[in-house]
Amino acid sequence: MFNQECLTRRDITELRSQRWYAPQTIRAFAHRQRTQQMGFAREEFLGKPVIGIINTWSDMSACHSHLRERAEAVKRGVWAAGGFPVELPALSMGEVMVKPTTMLYRNFLAMETEELLRQHPIDGVVLLGGCDKSTPALLMGALSMDIPTLFCPAGPMTTGKWHGQVTGAGTHTKKYWDQLRLGAITQHDWIELEGAMTRSIGTCNTMGTASTMTSIADAMGFTLPGASSIPAADCRHPQMAAQCGRTIVDMVWYDHKPSRWLTKENVINGVIAYMSLGGSTNAAIHLIAMANRASISLTLKEMEAIARKIPVLANLFPSGRALMDDFFFAGGLMAQMKKLSGFLHLNARGVLNTPVSDWIENAQCFDDDIIRDIDNPVIPLSQGCALTVLHGNLCPNGAVMKSSAASPQFHRHQGPALVFDNHQALSDAIDDPDLKVTKDTVIILRNAGPVGGPGMPEWGNLPVPKKLLQQGVTDMVRISDARMSGTHYGTCILHVAPEAAVGGPLALVQTGDIIELNIEAGTLNMQVDDAELKRRRSALQPRHPVFGRSWAALYQQHVTQADEGCDFDFLQSGSDVPEPPIF
Repeated sequence: MFNQECLTRRDITELRSQRWYAPQTIRAFAHRQRTQQMGFAREEFLGKPVIGIINTWSDMSACHSHLRERAEAVKRGVWAAGGFPVELPALSMGEVMVKPTTMLYRNFLAMETEELLRQHPIDGVVLLGGCDKSTPALLMGALSMDIPTLFCPAGPMTTGKWHGQVTGAGTHTKKYWDQLRLGAITQHDWIELEGAMTRSIGTCNTMGTASTMTSIADAMGFTLPGASSIPAADCRHPQMAAQCGRTIVDMVWYDHKPSRWLTKENVINGVIAYMSLGGSTNAAIHLIAMANRASISLTLKEMEAIARKIPVLANLFPSGRALMDDFFFAGGLMAQMKKLSGFLHLNARGVLNTPVSDWIENAQCFDDDIIRDIDNPVIPLSQGCALTVLHGNLCPNGAVMKSSAASPQFHRHQGPALVFDNHQALSDAIDDPDLKVTKDTVIILRNAGPVGGPGMPEWGNLPVPKKLLQQGVTDMVRISDARMSGTHYGTCILHVAPEAAVGGPLALVQTGDIIELNIEAGTLNMQVDDAELKRRRSALQPRHPVFGRSWAALYQQHVTQADEGCDFDFLQSGSDVPEPPIF
């Protein structure tokens, strides 16, 4: 229930929608006229809060294929609470189908969300999304608009099985692909797997980027407490959506918008949840971007400091053994947060205007192996954490990795570089039996960052060469200015900043250079002297595609680097945009 304590209820005349509907002018007449044209009687919308439902449903996004039905549930709740719901379709970014990468379009959806809310008579909004980039994009746009906002997560899919084995979306795709390359499974098996691994509506059922980001939104206070853990196909999911509809109406009456409750403490709670879940490295970029939209400073250094205190506690793929169904029935995110209460800012408030201490008061854990105690982690801090930040002459502004997913023998490593300038070159060579590579080689892919991709694709989980797979090698040190799917694992160093395409040192590495990694010390260097690097820089030529038109051109001109959140420079926190004039 929404807590009205210390809040003042507004009069209908104070709602922004009334600028469109209330005046006795020819323009307001047209607004009322056109709303009635759609079949609504005057009494159905006049004098009521107008609630926008930003819906990222699409026939090309399996994760969101149920969101039309969830929008109807939200509307049901809005009507019941005395509001007027309006559904606004927005860009859908199905992670698997969208090329070259959904990250290219995260800022597009953020802009669309902000502008949809600004241009229409919307008093408050329910955001429907969940697939990887949709969560941060929707929240970034709503934060910039700053009206009462509630996020309704799409929910994870149910557990898949193949031949009696649990299969996690993404994680096992990579595993079985390597087995197919080796001949350990047949083409018939591979085809069977297509229909066996992803069995229901909803986002990936591993702790990939989707569940990482919806859980972060939950821990920060943007959802009904615990909503991120509810499986998409569970009957409690549409019930939650309807409750979102009822709650947002109260939030509008009391003007409970993000700027009135979102603080640095909320953001830190989100970071704590992220680390305890063993979440996706993608979150490091999204959290910075989201915080910037709220004029809250957040750095990689701050996130890593938290990571070094909070071990991985959720026994979920790819760090553990279970899937999101198991996590939900074990008690879900609120049960995990209760076990983290000693680290959390318990007085922080969220969309219900209640403190975190209230959210977790009645939470229970029903499986201490799925949701571990702090003294019984899935991966102890001595073996790594969910986010490690590296610096050195290869990444002066930082690079990140999930050291908890790295092989222990590579925590300190030296090896010769094998450099690829683009993904096509890597794909063409990686299974060549004559490829000059050993288990000590450091594979590098560059020109895959925000500008170079463009859009920073999830290419960072570089494949292990086939000749090494045949020798039993399953992990290597791999470096790129790209990102990596949150469902993947291995000793992958990502988000190298500055990226190669803007002249970062990664552009200067040559095959054969010795690369030195020291995770404990937080360093990543190439053993090349400054004079030689200066010589190489003077001869440097761009090797990335440059766009003269289209969204990609705007993206390349204005995107910031990974350590800054990859937002557009003109969209970050700044002066308010005025309300649109109505004449």
